[in-house]
Amino acid sequence: MDKNWLCVFSRVCFASRMSRIIHVLTGCTAVGKTELALRWAEANGAEIVSCDSLLFYRGMDLGTAKPTAAERAHVPHHLIDICDVTGRMDVTHYITKARSAVEDIFSRGKAVLVTGGSGFYLKAFFAPVADEVAVPAELREELRARLERDGLVSLVDELRRFNPVGLGALDVQNPRRVLRALERCRATGRTVAALLAEFAALPAPFADCVVRLGELTRDPGELDARIEIRVKTMIAQGLVAEVRGLLGRGLKENPSAALAIGYRETIEVIEGRLPETELAATMVKNTRYLVKKQRTWFKTQLPAHQPVDAASAQLDGLFVPPV
Repeated sequence: MDKNWLCVFSRVCFASRMSRIIHVLTGCTAVGKTELALRWAEANGAEIVSCDSLLFYRGMDLGTAKPTAAERAHVPHHLIDICDVTGRMDVTHYITKARSAVEDIFSRGKAVLVTGGSGFYLKAFFAPVADEVAVPAELREELRARLERDGLVSLVDELRRFNPVGLGALDVQNPRRVLRALERCRATGRTVAALLAEFAALPAPFADCVVRLGELTRDPGELDARIEIRVKTMIAQGLVAEVRGLLGRGLKENPSAALAIGYRETIEVIEGRLPETELAATMVKNTRYLVKKQRTWFKTQLPAHQPVDAASAQLDGLFVPPV
């Protein structure tokens, strides 16, 4: 192959990849992502792809601080209100839908802005998050039945027999992780170590794009105040009525949605297990605990980046490269 042609081809490929830039804006709950995302999208001709695990559901509006219809009309949003509250979403489905949305936006010459704080979905833009092992439904049901009948120890013992050299860092006290590991060992005949090695070699779902990360932060005291205002606003705007309506549409059939902050506490009020006078304080307390977990996750799971103070952030400084 002619070396000059190869150099030209390489430059074209690099330029093509650089034109496929995904901007990811994240941060803790109530930090101010929605407002800055809307401003950045408008200034940069972008469309927004949601990375919030609760915005998928129609009717879950107040408790999720979902962008309003007017905001979504002003800047196109994707992956909001895409399924009923009884529907289920997982990271594999999310990747498929996000990939489709990103390609659609690119095809129309628009910039892509992903925004949200749902960690596992967020990580899909930087690293593989789902393996390619197909677990037969009958095997999954068999192991779940055994867990209920014989307990976790029975599954751990079988898993150890599959892995005579050890289970590495697998948390054998976590039933979900033990189930997942044993399902995959049984389905493939391979050890946990071999499966982890194969998983680590998988390409990231968006490896053909350049991903630029921005994380918004705020002073803890300021963020606490914003959480209190946010919770009081949700309740004043009709959160209890929203949850009553969602219960009638099957909210409790979807544990991930029903146990989300704002919804689980309101369900407790409706079912008489929490005084309504304590709703706001309980939501605030639980939101602060969530924020603590989010901060830890962002520090340990996201690629190197330079956080940006939301209180003084400039639109051209949201995606600061790491120092």
